[in-house]
Amino acid sequence: MDRRPLILTRARLTRATLPAVVALSLVVGCGGGSNSAAPGTGTSGTTAEQNGAGQWAGAALGEPRAVPPFLLTDQDGNRIGPQSFPGKAVVITFLYVHCPDVCPLIASNLNIALQGLDPAQRRDVRVLAVSVDPKGDTPKSVEKFVRERTLVPEFRYLIGGADELTKVWRKYDVQAVRKDPEEVDHVAYTLLVDPAGKGIVIYDAGVQAKDVLHDLRQVLAS
Repeated sequence: MDRRPLILTRARLTRATLPAVVALSLVVGCGGGSNSAAPGTGTSGTTAEQNGAGQWAGAALGEPRAVPPFLLTDQDGNRIGPQSFPGKAVVITFLYVHCPDVCPLIASNLNIALQGLDPAQRRDVRVLAVSVDPKGDTPKSVEKFVRERTLVPEFRYLIGGADELTKVWRKYDVQAVRKDPEEVDHVAYTLLVDPAGKGIVIYDAGVQAKDVLHDLRQVLAS
């Protein structure tokens, strides 16, 4: 596994090591920066033209591999993970509810992408937002986050204790570091997993709704 240094910062995009399952180094992070944009506007950092894949709006992975399984608790108290949805496309991202900037934009863009699918397509997709803040992401705070942003039912916000979340972060090469009572420095990337359970496309912290919507339609049609 690539072990280049991981640098985290709350207010700027960062360079991170991504997991062996995606085998790709990408500029990501939590906080404002040139790759952040308002929901539904602009483009994510890596477009189809940039990555040469043609088929995908995000960055196509050269060697798709099965994503690591895990189980966490969603906003309704269910224990789920990527392996809980065989035959469905799954989008995995990493957020926390008290994030002042990038995380709400990521959540909004992924929600807009889900809303852009027709009902039959949406039934075959799940977004799994994994908490990077076991202290602040309580059932009550997550319920408020989901309600205030009108997240659709296919958007599952996953929480857990520090030990179980840390195990998931390690599987996906995500580091999360609390810097003060409410803010957390962490890696922020989004991974599209195909219905066979393999990671196929990755997006940086500036992930945009139109890119994810395009790629979800592509993977559901294949």
